Amino acid sequence: MKDFQNELREYILSLGASDAGFFACGDAAINEKLPYGISVVVRLSEEIIAEIEDEPTLTYFNHYRQVNALIDKILLQTGLYLQKNGYKYITVAASQSMNKDGWNYSGRFSHKQGACLAGLGGIGRNSLFLHKDYGSLVRLGTVMTDCPFDCEGIKPVDPCGGCTACVDACPAGAIKKADFYYGIPREEIFDPQKCSEYMKKEFQKIGRGAVCGICMRVCPKNKLDCEVQ
Repeated sequence: MKDFQNELREYILSLGASDAGFFACGDAAINEKLPYGISVVVRLSEEIIAEIEDEPTLTYFNHYRQVNALIDKILLQTGLYLQKNGYKYITVAASQSMNKDGWNYSGRFSHKQGACLAGLGGIGRNSLFLHKDYGSLVRLGTVMTDCPFDCEGIKPVDPCGGCTACVDACPAGAIKKADFYYGIPREEIFDPQKCSEYMKKEFQKIGRGAVCGICMRVCPKNKLDCEVQ
């Protein structure tokens, strides 16, 4: 099985992914018949993110959509590869919200949680996933499967070390100063509704107010030589 796992990872990377990891879903499983997951990572362009100042750019909005589309294609091809080898799968899209009881700020499964369990990084104060090599300059996708993987179930600690750069830069005031720990409810570190409403109000002319990226741009983990004015 380890050989197949290595083969599968190499296949995912050949499709354009920057990194991939495997995890056991545990209590987070969305389907008891599919207890394992694959976290797919695609790295964003440093130069495109560096262009963001006090608002997102049209280039960033286009890049965001392109990367999401690539991830979704990788997820499908990974699922088909698993199916060809006798396994079942469900793909969880890179960016897809589920409206439940009027709340439209959550998905079917937390890509960030899966990436953490796969040992690929941790979650920052800005509620973004911070990859161990690429910082927050990544987008994520997930495949659920019944293929049994050899995985450790790593639970990372706060990667920010007291840094509040994103808190200070967020124009919506949506990022709180709580220290991250594995399992902390998202609302204790980040208010997605406040973020979304601000984007729709202030950035409607840029991608229908669907993206921002300021907290990503100022994160020191990305090592970008820039500051938000």
